[in-house]
Amino acid sequence: MNRQLSGVTKRTLLEELGPVPDVEPDRYGDGGPVGALEERVAQLLGTEAALFVPTGTMAQQIALKCWADRTHNPIVAMHPQAHPLNHEDDALTVLSGLRPIKVPNSEVATCPEPYGTLLLEVPDREAGFVLPTWDELTTLVDQARERDAVVHLDGARLWESTYGLGKPLTEIAGLFDSVYVSFYKSLEGMSGAALAGSQDFIDQARVWRHRYGGMLFQQWPAALSAMHGLDTVLPKLGGYVEHAKVVAAAMGLPEPHTHQFALHLPGDPKKLTEASGEFLGSFWRDGTLAKTEITVAAPALEWTADEVREAWAEFQSLI
Repeated sequence: MNRQLSGVTKRTLLEELGPVPDVEPDRYGDGGPVGALEERVAQLLGTEAALFVPTGTMAQQIALKCWADRTHNPIVAMHPQAHPLNHEDDALTVLSGLRPIKVPNSEVATCPEPYGTLLLEVPDREAGFVLPTWDELTTLVDQARERDAVVHLDGARLWESTYGLGKPLTEIAGLFDSVYVSFYKSLEGMSGAALAGSQDFIDQARVWRHRYGGMLFQQWPAALSAMHGLDTVLPKLGGYVEHAKVVAAAMGLPEPHTHQFALHLPGDPKKLTEASGEFLGSFWRDGTLAKTEITVAAPALEWTADEVREAWAEFQSLI
């Protein structure tokens, strides 16, 4: 079956956008499509302001540095699987002098160290794109606030989490002191991220964006692609989430919380990738098992439950 189930198919930006809009480009991120995107994100999340940042890694480092300055506390608590702990080469410590500590959700209230900021990732990618319940999420935020800590949301995949949490973007974002969102993951943009929060927080973050080297001369192509994602992909995410449940059920897997889920299998990742072809995509080593991440987006909508079952059975016969 020579069709793709997992992953997002990105067409060329010009094909997606049509003729390039007659707009004035930004200058060092000021005005133009970048300014319009920042206003759009702030409106969607219900915050006073937002700031475009070239990468999510930079956005979160800026946010956590700003909060450390404001709380006069360099300790940042986060789950042991959090992105800054596992995928950023100790940047929080090396570049900003912060001290990230590993704090499971069950220890947010009892952690012996007096952290100034708590970072929460929604959904938890490393756990398989798992969402907490709304009550669990609000409890974690309340526990941190009781310790006089601020709470930052790693919302790289916030856009699709509204369906599993059963709450709108504004209500979810309203729980937190600051929010990071990505434009290239679920929204299929070229690149880029945004920080959202109060006006004074964003004003401070803008200074740190410059210090981190994120004030590129022109960023309007990435901003246009992000706006396109908000216009064309964001409205489809609910359908993707629902079809992910169909796909997972056809494979005999638990119901996913978003339109993405992880699959772990025993065996050699290279051989599993060869057996999968375009069906499941690439596997890699994750501890003692092989792992792949399945994204149910536009290409997967063409697959019926019966077709998924047939392809899954064929894949299993080859491994």
